[in-house]
Amino acid sequence: MDRSGVRPDDALAEEARGELSSRAARALWWGSSGLVLSVLGTSVLVAGTEHGRRLPVAVVLVLAQVCALRWQVRAPAAVLAANALTGLAVWALLPAVTLTGALLAAQVTLCVLSAIRSRQVSVRTLAAMCLPAPLAFGSGGGTGLTVYLLAVALAWTAGQWRRAQQARIRAELRRAVVEERARIAREVHDVVAHTLSVMVIQAGAADDVFTQQPEQARQSLRAIETGARSALGELRLLLRAFGPDAEHDGAAEQREPGPSLARLDELADRVRATGMTVRVRCEGVTDRLPAAVDLAAYRIVQEALTNTLRHAADADEVSVRVTAESECVEVTVVDNGRTQQGSSATTGEGRGLVGMKERARLVGGSLRAGALPGGGFEVAARLPVEDAL
Repeated sequence: MDRSGVRPDDALAEEARGELSSRAARALWWGSSGLVLSVLGTSVLVAGTEHGRRLPVAVVLVLAQVCALRWQVRAPAAVLAANALTGLAVWALLPAVTLTGALLAAQVTLCVLSAIRSRQVSVRTLAAMCLPAPLAFGSGGGTGLTVYLLAVALAWTAGQWRRAQQARIRAELRRAVVEERARIAREVHDVVAHTLSVMVIQAGAADDVFTQQPEQARQSLRAIETGARSALGELRLLLRAFGPDAEHDGAAEQREPGPSLARLDELADRVRATGMTVRVRCEGVTDRLPAAVDLAAYRIVQEALTNTLRHAADADEVSVRVTAESECVEVTVVDNGRTQQGSSATTGEGRGLVGMKERARLVGGSLRAGALPGGGFEVAARLPVEDAL
């Protein structure tokens, strides 16, 4: 938040909608007022020296134009009409002031109207501003007419250029929203897919031993409950980022640890609860990694374990190795299962593999996945640390 109390992202959002923030509106008023006072005010004072009685009236009219500019963002059409009438009055009182100079405030308002109103409205206003052209020709000849029409056309064109800028900002904002939603969709997929896979296996195990081994069935049910609570917690963290109170929920988010390599053992324990042997080996310091790399590495491991549960037939062991070095983080997940031919895991077209590759790409890394010659399936990712800083 800047000293004016306006957050930069709020100002950007207002500008993207074709609006001006209060700070920008004040800056526009001060700038346009200074331009009118310095140019038109000086011309009036110089031209009014020979018309002592008319000078005070002309000065009042100039000041009225400056005051009207205060509302040019809220009601540009009304302000333009008022400035055009007072400008014509100034020119009538002091013919030595050119018509182009007398209508300077109206031209400034035309620029603002062209930027914030529809093309149809701005074109009509442009045509209305051309109506005094015969007066410019009568007072200044061809030169006066050319100068006046050029000034009006430049004011309208400047507004259209600003309008094009606003359209570009809106397009960039929409594209950023779409990309962010795609990332969120991958987050939701990773969380739900992994947790549901574990819950399905746990439910099947509980059903198999419910009568003979009730205690083991209870453990499976407790694992299902824990997994569901964990998934709901992570989903809340994701959705809270889009809520209106995201800024005020920062303390609550800090109390709930998010996905991280520091929680790798918890992830492995949930998979071990299905009966699969999971070996985790971490080398190097993983608690000082950039957040993007840390999250990407965790999600890659999570998705690889999910693929093992889903697609690796007869798999009973999977090894996870994370090596953190100063330049990069290497993640390797290998299982001893038999991948079913024709499945998405072997073709590389599954959403899980695509998501893992996209996560690696987003942090500037790379990922390869495929079946091993001696059996099993390997996922290996290399995530650079420096690119994410």
